[in-house]
Amino acid sequence: MDLKAFIAAVFMLTLVMDPLGNIIMFLTALKEVPPERKRWVLVRELAVALGIMLFFLFFGKYIVSFLAIDPTALSVAGGIVLFVIALQMIFPMQHTHFGEGPEGEPFIVPLAIPLVAGPSTLTTILLFSLQQPSKLELWVAVVVTAWVITAVILGGLSDFLSRLLGKRGLLAMEKLMGMILTTISVQMVMTGLKQFLNGG
Repeated sequence: MDLKAFIAAVFMLTLVMDPLGNIIMFLTALKEVPPERKRWVLVRELAVALGIMLFFLFFGKYIVSFLAIDPTALSVAGGIVLFVIALQMIFPMQHTHFGEGPEGEPFIVPLAIPLVAGPSTLTTILLFSLQQPSKLELWVAVVVTAWVITAVILGGLSDFLSRLLGKRGLLAMEKLMGMILTTISVQMVMTGLKQFLNGG
């Protein structure tokens, strides 16, 4: 793989991961986390996402083959998860949401999965590994580079936006992103079903 192809692969994977579009989602999920823990939680969730992405790069094709999972099922499953998250953003409940861990903070869902390592990202990585399996080390470099770009954007811009928008602004953005995410999630399900009905 030459440098141009490497850059193109990194660019494509970064677009699929959509770090800019996920900033508000990250801010929403982390808004109840104490300030001194936010950085740690962000690093932890990004690290989990990277681990999942690398695991899928190395073993995804074997898992999909062994379980006889249609790749379109990833799109449908991811869409359903995102739809539930979107509803919780639009109609927040008193007792929090977003798959909290023991400390009342997001744990794996939805930050690591499906926002960073989502169905589209994992499917793209799977396609990478199937295209040129002999150049696995280069695909690792592509995944890690795209992850670093995503981590820098999410870690560097989220605090700035939080200060800029304030609590009311973040609440309004949360509702708006919930509406947009609802549409995206339905589209993911419809796309997966369409591919399934058309024979993949």
